[in-house]
Amino acid sequence: MATIKTLAGDTTEIANDDVEALAAGLRGSIARPGDPGYEEARTIWNAMIDRRPGLVVRCRGASDVVQAVRFARQHDLLVAIRGGGHNIAGKAVCDGGLLIDLSPMKGIHVDPDARCARVEPGNSLGDLDRETQLFGLATPTGINSTTGIAGLTLGGGFGWLSRKHGLTVDNLLSADVVTPDGEIVRASEFENPDLFWAIRGGGGNFGVVTSFEFELHPVGPEVLSGLVVHRFDDAPEVLDFYRDFVEEMPDELNVWFVLRKAPPLPFLPEEIHGEPIVILACFYAGDMDEGERLLQPLGAFGDRVADVVGPHPYAGWQAAFDPLLEPGARNYWKSHNFTEIEDGALDAMMKYTESLPSPLSEIFVARLGGEQARRPIESTPYPHRDAEFLMNVHTRWEDPADDERCVTWAREFFDATAPFATGGTYVNFLTEDEAERVPDDAYGANYARLAEIKAKYDPDNRFRLNQNVKPAAGVAAAD
Repeated sequence: MATIKTLAGDTTEIANDDVEALAAGLRGSIARPGDPGYEEARTIWNAMIDRRPGLVVRCRGASDVVQAVRFARQHDLLVAIRGGGHNIAGKAVCDGGLLIDLSPMKGIHVDPDARCARVEPGNSLGDLDRETQLFGLATPTGINSTTGIAGLTLGGGFGWLSRKHGLTVDNLLSADVVTPDGEIVRASEFENPDLFWAIRGGGGNFGVVTSFEFELHPVGPEVLSGLVVHRFDDAPEVLDFYRDFVEEMPDELNVWFVLRKAPPLPFLPEEIHGEPIVILACFYAGDMDEGERLLQPLGAFGDRVADVVGPHPYAGWQAAFDPLLEPGARNYWKSHNFTEIEDGALDAMMKYTESLPSPLSEIFVARLGGEQARRPIESTPYPHRDAEFLMNVHTRWEDPADDERCVTWAREFFDATAPFATGGTYVNFLTEDEAERVPDDAYGANYARLAEIKAKYDPDNRFRLNQNVKPAAGVAAAD
């Protein structure tokens, strides 16, 4: 017998014959505690998450997903869906329930003539970049190549190309979705358009996406990118300059800043290793000469300790921050949106940089705007089109004994910067203890429509292990 947690919170006993019948119909496999593949499936990026599902279905294709969803529905099981397993809140894994593991689904097909790609949900951003860059094409994604494409997309998705080409969801053309009743449907502007709207930022609340179709754009294979690094003593002047510099940037250009302790990188002087620094991360997706002209004032400002801006492979730049965000560390994030970076916000950032709780922790601020700001707020569930900057605090450490100290530091810093923020937040950056921020802060005016669509496709809230959208009351279920 297999003992598995139900939606009601208790457990049910499932006969071994039923489990073996499920396994026999899969292209993939099942794994119970102790079986090969079980530990791999349950281990995710954030080491603070340590959960043990009762049963894992390791899917190799859409038919496996359909069978797993139907099995869960038949037995009324608690279900978690794992794509890349990178989400900070750890919603990809459950204790005792059924884990539907999509990570073996790694197919990618690029159509360079149509400039689109069909992508299965087990792929990382790096997987997608490697395939599309064969043709000098890309779609906007995030900044850490090990992030899963599925979770990033379902929450919105932004990165270096977003000022030029919009959010990841702005470039989603269609998706294949397994609904909570175990049916597979196509969602696009023309097919199930309400479901298509909902999955472009509404998370995994509405079904399991087994295939994404993205629009691609000419990018690379080389882009102008890199870091300009200053001593922390110069932070007030550098960040004042930064605010002015990014005010009138063309869409092709993006510059973010990072406050952290200097890692032991070979291009940084040894005497500043472990000391606070200011990093300006630069990216230009266009003509190299024009990019160098635009970035010249930034490269000439102040007393820099490093300047490694130059031509780099696009796929390489997409992975440039991977060494700072490797799996296995303990992580707790806090995030704010801003329409502008006020003096008080900068003062708080610099003050808390002086007390960073670990050498792995950092504060990064992304410049938004451009194309992603031109879309109407109601065009997708992601509502933060007016945000010009996004701050995320990557609080990272290794020793569980430091949990309370590091989490407290992050929360206090979040509170100190809150008076200068919009109150909105990016749903993919919400931690496990921030469920109360989902309706108003993550979705705002778009939440009511999400709740109605949730009631249509998932009235029983079977897909609830996510930043959950609860079904609206009094809405008829799907036929």
